Amino acid sequence: MASEEASLRALESLMTEFFHDCTTNERKREIEELLDNFAQQIGAWRLCLYFLSSTRNDYVMMYSLTVFENLINKMWLGVPSQDKMEIRSCLPKLLLAHHKTLPYFIRNKLCKVIVDIGRQDWPMFYHDFFTNILQLIQSPVTTPLGLIMLKTTSEELACPREDLSVARKEELRKLLLDQVQTVLGLLTGILETVWDKHSVTAATPPPSPTSGESGTVCPPRDLLSNLLQSPSSAKLLNQPIPILDAESEYMCSLALECLAHLFSWIPLSASITPSLLTTIFHFARFGCDIRARKMASVNGSSQNCVLGQERGRLGVLAMSCINELMSKNCVPMEFEEYLLRMFQQTFYLLQKITKDNNAHTVKSRLEELDESYVEKFTDFLRLFVSVHLRRIESYSQFPVVEFLTLLFKYTFHQPTHEGYFSCLDIWTLFLDYLTSKIKSRLGDKEAVLNRYEDALVLLLTEVLNRIQFRYNQAQLEELDDETLDDDQTEWQRYLRQSLEVVAKVMELLPTHAFSTLFPVLQDNLEVYLGLQQFIVTSGSGHRLNITAENDCRRLHCSLRDLSSLLQAVGRLAEYFIGDVFAARFSDALTVVERLVKVTLYGSQIKLYNIETAVPSVLKPDLIDVHAQSLAALQAYSHWLAQYCSEAHRQNTQQFVTLVSTTMDAVTPLISTKVQDKLLLSACHLLVSLATTVRPVFLISIPAVQKVFNRITDASAQRLVDKAQVLVCRALSNILLLPWPNLPENEQQWPVRSINHASLISALSRDYRDLKPSAAAPQRKMPLDDTKVIIHQTLSVLEDIVDSISGESTKSRQICYQSLQESVQVSLALFPAFIHQSDVTDEMLSFFLTLFRGLRVQMGVPFTEQIIQTFLNMFTREQLAESILHEGSTGCRVVEKFLKILQVVVQEPGQVFKPFLPSIISLCMEQVYPIIAERPSPDVKAELFELLFRTLHHNWRYFFKSTVLASVQRGIAEEQMENEPQFSAIMQAFGQSFLQPDIHLFKQNLFYLETLNTKQKLYHKKIFRTTMLFQFVNVLLQVLVHKSHDLLQEEIGIAIYNMASVDFDGFFAAFLPEFLTSCDGVDANQKNVLGRNFKMDRDLPSFTQNVHRLVNDLRYYRLCNDSLPPGTVKL
Repeated sequence: MASEEASLRALESLMTEFFHDCTTNERKREIEELLDNFAQQIGAWRLCLYFLSSTRNDYVMMYSLTVFENLINKMWLGVPSQDKMEIRSCLPKLLLAHHKTLPYFIRNKLCKVIVDIGRQDWPMFYHDFFTNILQLIQSPVTTPLGLIMLKTTSEELACPREDLSVARKEELRKLLLDQVQTVLGLLTGILETVWDKHSVTAATPPPSPTSGESGTVCPPRDLLSNLLQSPSSAKLLNQPIPILDAESEYMCSLALECLAHLFSWIPLSASITPSLLTTIFHFARFGCDIRARKMASVNGSSQNCVLGQERGRLGVLAMSCINELMSKNCVPMEFEEYLLRMFQQTFYLLQKITKDNNAHTVKSRLEELDESYVEKFTDFLRLFVSVHLRRIESYSQFPVVEFLTLLFKYTFHQPTHEGYFSCLDIWTLFLDYLTSKIKSRLGDKEAVLNRYEDALVLLLTEVLNRIQFRYNQAQLEELDDETLDDDQTEWQRYLRQSLEVVAKVMELLPTHAFSTLFPVLQDNLEVYLGLQQFIVTSGSGHRLNITAENDCRRLHCSLRDLSSLLQAVGRLAEYFIGDVFAARFSDALTVVERLVKVTLYGSQIKLYNIETAVPSVLKPDLIDVHAQSLAALQAYSHWLAQYCSEAHRQNTQQFVTLVSTTMDAVTPLISTKVQDKLLLSACHLLVSLATTVRPVFLISIPAVQKVFNRITDASAQRLVDKAQVLVCRALSNILLLPWPNLPENEQQWPVRSINHASLISALSRDYRDLKPSAAAPQRKMPLDDTKVIIHQTLSVLEDIVDSISGESTKSRQICYQSLQESVQVSLALFPAFIHQSDVTDEMLSFFLTLFRGLRVQMGVPFTEQIIQTFLNMFTREQLAESILHEGSTGCRVVEKFLKILQVVVQEPGQVFKPFLPSIISLCMEQVYPIIAERPSPDVKAELFELLFRTLHHNWRYFFKSTVLASVQRGIAEEQMENEPQFSAIMQAFGQSFLQPDIHLFKQNLFYLETLNTKQKLYHKKIFRTTMLFQFVNVLLQVLVHKSHDLLQEEIGIAIYNMASVDFDGFFAAFLPEFLTSCDGVDANQKNVLGRNFKMDRDLPSFTQNVHRLVNDLRYYRLCNDSLPPGTVKL
């Protein structure tokens, strides 16, 4: 006894020392090691039992329980049965004796330790485990304790971790399912008893069977039509909410937590009775009872406030239970009626919290509710729309308009932005559902739309009002438009989500949407177009003569709204093209004419350069409106293209005027004096005109000529990089892209070709001068200046090639003719810059784009010259320098080089086949050894893609199949060629599965599976006889080590595909061999693992057997972890 006492004191002082501020980390490690060693001893639990009953030190109690937890979960198999009996008997007694005095976290941990024993031993060796829990729940003194035990049991036994065998997991779930009805009955009883005991109208007789409370009388048809009427239990749901004492409140919250967890895994069935559901709804009312919260705050004491919050929490917990049931997709027939009752009762609560009355606006009522409670209601509505609406909406009795009215009210009275976003998501789900329903039943389109028309128009109007400062200034000013989160600010997200809803309504009701939006746009345009009269000339330029603070504020709001509405109009452009072009032509024309007018107006009076009274606010507003008007016009480029092809037939002047005026608006903005935001919008519009619309007359418009002259003038100041690239792309496309609706002989290719050559010549003048010649081997120019010229020229040329890579042969031919000299200069310069990885990177980018877009035009001899130059330059030393010493830029260079080779190996025909040996040798002998052992994923993904493409597109380089051979043998057993290279590639794939990088693992597994699907890789003799089971072994080990758990499913399928090539070999030879080689399991366990792996040959059963084998193997290893010898005393 004395030694136990001494050990306890020693442990207490160790624990106090460990958690003391002054203890060093080294000392903490020493103490930790000592405690770990103590815990590993065989009899340590006896001392811990003594510690638990004799100490009041929380740290000591927690440590002692951890020792028990470790013993039960990791060493239980080796504990003598007598000791197990003693532990099973002592711990529950300890819990019963002290549960009221223990701190809650110690009590919960002790409960978990007891449940862990049940997880191992119930019912065989611990037959009264569950009975004890039921008894605890039924005895009033220990009900809370019983509920904690029940919830812990549900958490730990229904979905256990993998430290159990699969058979045991299945047994536990079955045992628990047998108890569900009893447990739900007990929980219903607890909740009902508390409610009735505290209810004011406890004397009210229970509802009669005819009132619809019993499941038989009220058929679903009536229920459907009354879904938003008061439920039969409304009388009960309207009773005043009882005031619960703290103990009852605590008990109910535990019962509801248990229900929520049980509902997460039990199937929907008759065990979930109507009376249980009604009771849950009674508690859901706690969340929307503002009165109780008011009372709490009026009475002022902090205890009352806490009480108010606790009551709110009961509502949140009850709604969690409802949402758990709602989230189940599979609803048995017999449960459908219960579900309808749930909808009816929830909608009833929703109507209560969104009801208008004089004392409260809906918004203030929602503001007073607990935020979590409102979130739960939003979750309910999301689940209703995403999971159940299609089940219910098809019934004609469903009061859909009332439902949408309710959702509308709830959405537009949300007290927070996040709440509003969540509701917009629900509307998006609903609109998607409606759109897909109409697409699948086009015949009923009118009927469906008529049913929803009013609601959708109302939604559209309200969403549009919400994005306008005119109606919603206070809320919109709260939104942050500075900080980026996921590449957008809070304001941009708000606008984008709102415009998505507008666009989806437009898709369903185009005419209504347009007639709602356009007048609003017009109003704001009038203000903007009217600014001209307030412009006065001052000494330094033009000034906007609006100075009164109130006027400036109103102008700011109007400009912000105009900017948003222009984005809305742009977002709708796609609904005016295609089949509906003619029908909606006049509406679209009205929009485009307005937009052209607005952009020209902005450019002519130079609003972007105007002085204002509040420059920090109004100047950005004016620039933004101008930029948005250009972006909106750009959105209509597809409509203009369709108009162009119609106009070509009718030769209409109207179209010519639209395009010319647009160019008049764009050209003045292509200048270094214009702000980047506006300049880039103008450039993008120019690119769309040149690329999408392609009018024949574009090149002859004076404004376009002006841009040509500006860009080719060596003395003109260069635009910022991005703008320069865009303008050059537009000019090149004007000359290169075929004009729509014109025959080949009218395309004027000769003239366009000459013009294109002179354009490229002007753009690449300085670059071509860098070429070393015999006379002047290298002009001396500072390296940085040279780099600038290379960067500026290649970025432009690369973009030009990229933009025509998918176009007609003629366009690509002309492009290459113009570029030919620049390409040769690039190749000549390449060796000189091989040690400047930033330059090499840009050059290889350029060559990669050339290979992708113009390899046919470059011709075979020159392409071979390029490849040979690269292969010569990228020596082993150069590769090592790039990858190991030049950081990310060096790796990017190698990756781009490998990408170029990917294009080469994919080329059909025999042209580049002679390069295959040197490409494979470069990969396997030079690049692979450098990166194989590096943990970093750089270069690996590109290398393996190159190896995959080499195999996939050049299969016959390795496997020569002849018709004669297949006829003679009856099966095609190909001749194998280049076997060492094939084996090396496969070995590299195998090695990659042993590395931690999950992306590489997924990519390479996909490559092997693709080669098997397309080329029957796993069936090839060399793979089948020397590699197949090595791969299966590696993949199984990966599953056992849980290193790539996210890919479990893909790995299981790959193992099946490999094994299915030779099932007999897998079952008879591989599996026994695999089990024999497994360490950490004994012979008997190996036999069990082998027996449990059934000989199924279908995919689902086989993969299930694989996961069972892996789970049980891990479990046995856990059980067998032997205890370390030696004893440690504290």
